[in-house]
Amino acid sequence: MILVIGTVRLPPENLLAARTDILAMVGASRAEEGCLEYCYAEDVLEPGLIHVKEIWTSREALRAHFAAWRLTAWRSAWPRLRISDRKLQLCEIGCPEPI
Repeated sequence: MILVIGTVRLPPENLLAARTDILAMVGASRAEEGCLEYCYAEDVLEPGLIHVKEIWTSREALRAHFAAWRLTAWRSAWPRLRISDRKLQLCEIGCPEPI
């Protein structure tokens, strides 16, 4: 499995404007083949800091996601929303188990 985890930032005053774009991108991404989990969450202590968590079945599924039109549309909204400080990491994980 592939885990993508990290953060992005935007000015807190742009959160409401970003919500429509985020909802569309997250909804479409969750419907993609190979997507097990796809979440964006605002930090409760730091306005404008968004935590990202994605879980994919494989690198191939993630590559297909990167080529999807919805992700391209989301990235094209970044300048308007002033998305910055993108810090994402890809981790290959073995067999997860509940704790």
